[in-house]
Amino acid sequence: MSVQELIDISRLYGSNPAYVIAGGGNTSFKEGATLFVKGSGTSLGDISAEGFVKMDRAKLARIWEKEYPHDEDQREAAVLADMMAAKQRGEESKRPSVETLLHDLLPFTFVVHTHPSLVNGLTCSQDGETAARKLFGETCLWIPITNPGYILSAAVKKAADAYRVRTGKPADLIFLQNHGVFVGADSIEEIKAIYTKILAVLDQKIARKPDFSGKIGVYGDSADIARLLAACAGQNFRVAFERNAEFARLTGTGADFAPVSSAFTPDHIVYSGSDPLFITIDDTKGLPEQVRDAWKRHLDKTGRAPKIAAVQGRGIFGIGTSEKTASLAIELFTDTAKVAAYSESFGGPRFMTADKIDFINNWEMEKYRSKVVEKP
Repeated sequence: MSVQELIDISRLYGSNPAYVIAGGGNTSFKEGATLFVKGSGTSLGDISAEGFVKMDRAKLARIWEKEYPHDEDQREAAVLADMMAAKQRGEESKRPSVETLLHDLLPFTFVVHTHPSLVNGLTCSQDGETAARKLFGETCLWIPITNPGYILSAAVKKAADAYRVRTGKPADLIFLQNHGVFVGADSIEEIKAIYTKILAVLDQKIARKPDFSGKIGVYGDSADIARLLAACAGQNFRVAFERNAEFARLTGTGADFAPVSSAFTPDHIVYSGSDPLFITIDDTKGLPEQVRDAWKRHLDKTGRAPKIAAVQGRGIFGIGTSEKTASLAIELFTDTAKVAAYSESFGGPRFMTADKIDFINNWEMEKYRSKVVEKP
């Protein structure tokens, strides 16, 4: 076993949009007292050895022996400081994944965490836990929605310890509500086998798949709307546009847009925002006023500029500080549409709760990841 195997398995899943989009997902490999874990903001699709951070496992283990403040901000700052101090010599310039503690506590040589749309159709649904039990039985753990980082790791540790006492073996398949899936094994062949089974089982249960055919880059007055949105966002902002059969269906009315009107996972918040703007268009009134008024109402309500604007009868607009981030917003919104469609097979969509959305919007670690993505 070697770091090269970790690179290979990371690139395999990181380059496949069915499993990972943008900078999402993370992987790890354990070798003696060292944990090799993906660096925050690094892309799995083209990761090299330099993209992993070497961590001292003994120092990571001591984090569990400490008492941290109850205040969220103070706790996260203290945990981050201890995690950064657990980096081995020579790794000072790197920043480990926010899920480093979780990777370390799972007793497998390899751990691969991804966010497949099919999986999140299950984890972001009303009946997800019940469906997971029916489809995967006692071979999986289900973790209710939890803030990422230390709190999530603690929740998984508690559930995994109980699972091992109950079954006599470690849990190698962990579904995280409104987040994704963790898979652990001692070989990359076993990792592949588990993932293949997961997606095959879920694919058989999906009643409706989204229809992204008929992709259109310019539609009607979409170019005018893009300019108006860029002006609302401010100097140097860019706007991307896309229309297809699924987006046309979702932008018919406000009610049609409801299944995609909030955030399903932390990645969706980072790249496409937690508060997409839906603009109702009255063709008897002036377009500029309607766009500007809708933008102002959104700002007054949420306090944040949207990264996605859905315009009735037109399509989806991604808004970012560069062409890259504007396109990423649409890419993640496309994933949102997939998750919403797949969730129909498990009782319908379930968004992240308001408090969990606020945590991600204000969490220093996710702000760091967002800044890394925004770099040219």
